[in-house]
Amino acid sequence: MERSASAVWHGSLKEGKGTISTQSGTLKDTQYSFGARFAEGVGTNPEELIAAAHAGCFTMALSAQLTEAGLVADSIETTAAVTLDMHGEGPTITKIHLTTKAKVPGADKAKFDELANKAKVGCPVSKVLKAAEISLDATLV
Repeated sequence: MERSASAVWHGSLKEGKGTISTQSGTLKDTQYSFGARFAEGVGTNPEELIAAAHAGCFTMALSAQLTEAGLVADSIETTAAVTLDMHGEGPTITKIHLTTKAKVPGADKAKFDELANKAKVGCPVSKVLKAAEISLDATLV
């Protein structure tokens, strides 16, 4: 399986702007810019897209872990916060913090924490981003 996305950029780094599109068409010519990445500009930015991908991937991985354990979630809600710091030669993603809240009938906290940590380590996006510190707050409601 292969998925793709594309980006187009026009102009200089700070004054220019670009668009991002995904194979599925969910994003089509979606604006991104230096301002949207480092200030308060219009559009999206790579870190926001990584955060969305990680939140989605982790949530699905947690659902898979719960299913394997014989549990079914009524709901799982996850937020991913990506930290971009200036290091040495340029900006670096240093941290990703996942915050998830799940309603899982029949789950106890210890088992839930175990499964959430397995999902954090095992989701494909976590694996590709393992150079960053990935932390998790998991709440069973």
